[in-house]
Amino acid sequence: MFPTLHSLRPSRGGDPSPARAWLVLCAMSMLQFFIAVDVTVVNIALPSIGAEFGADAHSLTWVVVGYTITGGGLLMLGGRLGDLLGRRRTLLAGTAVFGAASLLAGLAPSFTVLVLARLLQGAGEAIALPAAMATIVLMFPEGPRRSRALSVWAAVASCGLVLGFVLSGIITAHLGWRWIFLISVPFILIVLLTGVLLVERDRPVRRRSAPLDVPGALLLTACPLLFTLGVVEAGEPSTPAWIAPAALAGAVLAGLGFVRVESRSRHPLLPLEFFAHRARVGANLTTMLLSGALSTSFLLFTFYLQDRLGIGPLGAGVTMLPLAVALIACSMLVPRLLGRWGARTCVLAGLAFTAAAMGVIALVAALGAGAVAMVPAMLLIAAGMGFGLVGLQYIAVSGVTDDDAGTASGVQRAADQLGGSTGVAVCVGIGFAPTLHTGDPFLVATVLAGVGLLVGVLVAWRLPAPAAALLRDG
Repeated sequence: MFPTLHSLRPSRGGDPSPARAWLVLCAMSMLQFFIAVDVTVVNIALPSIGAEFGADAHSLTWVVVGYTITGGGLLMLGGRLGDLLGRRRTLLAGTAVFGAASLLAGLAPSFTVLVLARLLQGAGEAIALPAAMATIVLMFPEGPRRSRALSVWAAVASCGLVLGFVLSGIITAHLGWRWIFLISVPFILIVLLTGVLLVERDRPVRRRSAPLDVPGALLLTACPLLFTLGVVEAGEPSTPAWIAPAALAGAVLAGLGFVRVESRSRHPLLPLEFFAHRARVGANLTTMLLSGALSTSFLLFTFYLQDRLGIGPLGAGVTMLPLAVALIACSMLVPRLLGRWGARTCVLAGLAFTAAAMGVIALVAALGAGAVAMVPAMLLIAAGMGFGLVGLQYIAVSGVTDDDAGTASGVQRAADQLGGSTGVAVCVGIGFAPTLHTGDPFLVATVLAGVGLLVGVLVAWRLPAPAAALLRDG
């Protein structure tokens, strides 16, 4: 018998019905999918965008970086907004901003407007995503139901990242680059409708009048943005020599300023007590290191298939389909192993799989092998994402309450996104900068990613191991 709309509507008190919880999970995963797609969907479409607006390659990088770093830097503010103003309000507001910005990007009359729209998309993501993840965490009780829900969430995000390449090639070839943004708008409307009908209304928030830590949010955004600028420009021979060191110095000052502001603020963006929870801190640090390697692998796949082998954009995207299929398989397998092995063991396995993938990428590039030779690396990356990120998400939100679920979710997501951005800046920026070294770029990039993964193993090894029985029996 199908559930009625009345039985699905949010109610006060008690756990939500399984049907409502899974419908909300589907809607939140849909939002997560299009947010993840927008990280990678522009890559293959960049030449078409540049041709229409007359933008060079240097300018086009901001279409990518503006979205990822703005989104990652403001995620902490988004998480705090959810805790202070209510998750449902924050979810609906952020989703509306993301949808409106997607529409603006698709209709952009100039390159400047497109970059502005991408910045707004990042802001919308930052507001909506922590609230969406916190909604899932609190709707599914700790144990096997939550582990399954987080596995779906992580798998959808990972598939979105991968399918972005395929969708970009198909859409750009047949509909034009503007539709890579416009196609998400009707689905965002579905997410908004689901949020209005099925997500429980926010309870009165006693701390609603507390001021937001805007300086902290701006400094947290400026730090990785300046760091990325410094690393990327260090490898550009046409850039004045003072730009890179000045940007890197600015990143250090922004980071120190963030710590100072947070230590003195009465209502900090990230309360320093957060760092007293050793498991969460270790999980988020490991997330940054793993995400940096995973994001680097995507670009290495693209560069090898298109630049080294001369495969077209659509062909390169289709070649990466085994990665998406393997991610779906991992999303079905990981929840069972999470309950059997425990979260820490899954994290260590994910790091090991990713490190093995980096070794395969370096070997294939050194031998100049064909596209099929990259498939084992893609399968290992899928395993690394499936095992590593799900286990890290579980540890990062362990023990959350109604008061700090949004903050913990925002930190975890920010660690994922900023780790990916800065990892790409370091591994790819240094690896493919001929002015910084004379080695093979793929070897240099994979070695740098491998060093980060080794540090991640050392951190993850010291993480407390949540009892597997809790994951299994709930």
